Amino acid sequence: MCKIGDWLGCFPTNLIMPKQILIADSGATKTEWVLVSGKIRKRITTPGISPYFMDEQTIESLILKSFGKKFKADSVDQVFFYGTGCAAPQNARLVKRALTRVWPHSKIEVADDLLGATRALCGRKAGIACILGTGSSSACYNGKKIVQQRPGLGYVLGDEGSGAYLGKKVIQYYLYDLFEKELKALFEKKYGKLNRASILDAVYKQPLPSRFLATFTHFLSENRGHYMVENILEDGLQEFFFHHIRRYKQAGQVPIHFTGSIAYVFRDWIKSLCQDHGYEIGQIIPKPINGLIQYHQP
Repeated sequence: MCKIGDWLGCFPTNLIMPKQILIADSGATKTEWVLVSGKIRKRITTPGISPYFMDEQTIESLILKSFGKKFKADSVDQVFFYGTGCAAPQNARLVKRALTRVWPHSKIEVADDLLGATRALCGRKAGIACILGTGSSSACYNGKKIVQQRPGLGYVLGDEGSGAYLGKKVIQYYLYDLFEKELKALFEKKYGKLNRASILDAVYKQPLPSRFLATFTHFLSENRGHYMVENILEDGLQEFFFHHIRRYKQAGQVPIHFTGSIAYVFRDWIKSLCQDHGYEIGQIIPKPINGLIQYHQP
C-alpha cells in the first residue's frame, strides 16, 4: 500500500505504463484530484483553489504541501483542471502557470468548473447542467459544447440557491432576530451567541467569506421540517430556478441536471421544484469527479 505522499509514483515501474491523466474538480471549499492510469484510480482531496484569492505561488505551495514531497511529477501525461473562477481568462492563465510549475512536462488544460460539471452531468448528450455548491451557476449544453450559460455573480451580487446564499439568509434571520425562540436557541447552541461585529468582520475582512457563509447551511440541514427553515430553502432555490433555469428556452426540452453539495443534500426540494415547473429531472449528484473520469477515460 503506497502512502498518500507518493501516490503519484506508486505504479509498477517494470511495466509499460498506460497513459496517466490527472483530473481535478476545484470549488471554493475543496479540490478533488483523481489520477487515472488504465483501470487504476488514485484520489486525494485538497483545500479549494480560487484564483480570485490566491496567486500562483500560493497555489503551487498548496499542491506540493498536500501531495507530499515524493510524488513524481514526470509520471503525469495530462492534467485536466476544472475550477471556480477559471472562466475569466486571466484566472485560467494564473492557474495554468501554477500547475505548470508543478507538472512542467505535462499537457495542461484549465477550464471553469461549469464546463467540468456540464461534461460530467451531460456527457455527450444535450442538457442543462446546474451547480449548487458554495456558489451557483448553470449552462445549456448541446452535447458537444456549452451554447449558453448563466455564470454565478459571486456571494455579493448573486449565487442564488448556493451555500453562500442560503447561509447569508440564515445570518440575516439571526441578526434581524427573526428566528422563533426555539430556532434561535438551536442556532446559539450550535454556533454560540454570534454578534454583528464578528460576522461582518468574517464577511468583509477575512479571507474566503463565501466559504464562511456556506457553513451555516448545516443549520438548515439539521433542522428540516421547521417552517422557517423550509421557507429559506424554498425561497433560495426558487431564486435559482427563476434567474437560471427559466431563462433557457430549452428548459422544457432537455433534462435538467444538478451537482454540488447543496443540490444533493436538498434534492427533495430540487425534485419538487422541477416537477412544479414541468421540467425533466436528470442526475443529482454530490460532485462531478466520477463523471469527469468517465468523460476523459482514454
